[in-house]
Amino acid sequence: MPPAAKLPAASSVEVVVDFDSSIQSLSALDAAAYRLIGTATCQVDRAGDRYVCRLVPSKPQKAAVLSSDELKERFLNLVADENLRARVAEKTDGIRNVILALAFGALAANQNDAG
Repeated sequence: MPPAAKLPAASSVEVVVDFDSSIQSLSALDAAAYRLIGTATCQVDRAGDRYVCRLVPSKPQKAAVLSSDELKERFLNLVADENLRARVAEKTDGIRNVILALAFGALAANQNDAG
């Protein structure tokens, strides 16, 4: 029986992406890094007035490894998504609090009527 063909080893090239810390929040970078779990590891460091993110592709189990450009693009998209989530949450904070207060107020009233 012939030996099994070996696939070429995946390149574990580090991808570095940096952000101005006065513009980019650390929480969005951390959330984006968390969402990359299973695809890549991400180390976020502060260097002066910059956040430096070092991305290293994970070893694939069943999925294909992303190229350096694809990994960078995915991370940037996740950071943009987290920034948008933060802005939407900030703009809707008052409305969300009113809805929650009305909902919990109605629950409390129903419990008092039942008790």
